[in-house]
Formats: sequence, structure tokens, C-alpha cells
Amino acid sequence: MSGHSHWSTIRRKKEANDAKRGAVFTKLAREIVIAVREGGGGDPDINIRLRVILDKARSMGMPKDNIERSIRRGTGEDKDAEEIIEIMYEGYGPNGVAMMIDVVTDNRNRSVATVRHALTRVGGSLGNPGAVAWQFDRKGSISVPANVDFDTLFEAAVEAGAQDLVEGEGEDNHEVYTAPTDLHVVSKGLKEAGIKVTNAELVMVPQNEISLDAKGAVQVLKLISNLEDLDDVRRVFSNLEMTEEVMQAFEAAA
Repeated sequence: MSGHSHWSTIRRKKEANDAKRGAVFTKLAREIVIAVREGGGGDPDINIRLRVILDKARSMGMPKDNIERSIRRGTGEDKDAEEIIEIMYEGYGPNGVAMMIDVVTDNRNRSVATVRHALTRVGGSLGNPGAVAWQFDRKGSISVPANVDFDTLFEAAVEAGAQDLVEGEGEDNHEVYTAPTDLHVVSKGLKEAGIKVTNAELVMVPQNEISLDAKGAVQVLKLISNLEDLDDVRRVFSNLEMTEEVMQAFEAAA
């Protein structure tokens, strides 16, 4: 899973660059709406999922008015706002790599058209529901800064009910994995233990990974990057094996 941690680091850097241009605020606004609606309301002291996304939004310079408007949209106070929905598209990238594409949108037709176009232009395809989902397990994922002592994190995470941990290397965060229903409980337990949580989300973890040569893997990673650049796409999960060699080749090609 170390390669996936490194990909998360690349994503964070891209988000920081996008924030300078304001390009990430649409995505953040939708995530706030979903966090309010699904995580337990508009109070970040109670809704840990909302607290995490608000910390992220503020760190990226999202205007306060945008944040407050998104919270009102999530609570239903903004009656004129269009409905925000979550969709998980399934498909295949080049070389048969399975993909789960997490979308948050106010326009289902626009989303499916843009996702399908991104896939088909590189030889991939959009699948029917259930086409690839059986190859993934749904888990909670909590990111913790790499400067946190791993042994201390390990003890706190196990005490809080975590299932697995991956130690971060270099700039990569430590990753704590939980059962889907335990995500918020474990996040709260880590915070109460004095450990900073930089992100908490539900993820799709592949049961088995596909190994490709550097050229083929880079092609897939470029597709994932292009998909995640779309306004409606929150996250892309794949069963590509992201080795250190693959990640270096991708960064060299970028």
C-alpha cells in the first residue's frame, strides 16, 4: 500500500496548486454538503467528517462565505440549491485495470458523459454496476502526518479499534485503516489521544493488484490523474500495483 500512500501525497500537492487558482473550491463545497448530510449535521464539534473537510477547506484558503453556504446547503436551509448526489462509477482503464470512480455531482448526465469520454479516449470503458466492485473492499482510511511517531500512533490506533496501519515514508502520511462503520470512532479516538488527523474518508481497497510495466502503469496513472482533475470526480480507486518504480516513472513523465 506504500505506493497508494505516495499517490495520495501527489494528490495533495495537486490540490494545493489548484487551491491557488480557486479550482478546487467547487469540489470542496460539494464535499462539505455531503459531510453535513451524511456525517451528522452542520456542527463540526459533533460531525468529525465535517471537521476534517473544514480544516482542509480552510488550509486551502476557501472563503468563509463559500463554506457557510455549503453547510446551509447540506442542512437543507438553502431551499434553492440543486441536489448534490454521490455516485460510484465502475469501469476499466488501459490493460484491463479495474477502476472505481467516486463522483459527487449536481448533474448526473454531465458526470457520466465526462467520465465515459475520459475512459474511452485511452481505450478504457465504463462498466455496469457490479462489474468491478466485487474486486474491492470498502474500508475507512485515516491519514496522519508522517512526523507523528509510528509506535505512538500504532498503540492509539489499536486502542481505538483500527484494523491495519501503513507507515509513511518521506512526505507520505501514515495511513490507518478501519472497518467502514468504525471510521469516525477511530478518528475520534486518535484525536482524543492527541494525534492529528489530516483526512478521514471511505475508500475502496483492491483485493488483488495488477502489475504492469512502467510504460503501461504510467498510462493508467495519467488517466487517473485526468479523471481526478474533473470537477465532478472526488477520487479514483484502481487495482494497479503502484510500486516505487512506477511512481518514479510517473513523476518523471509529468
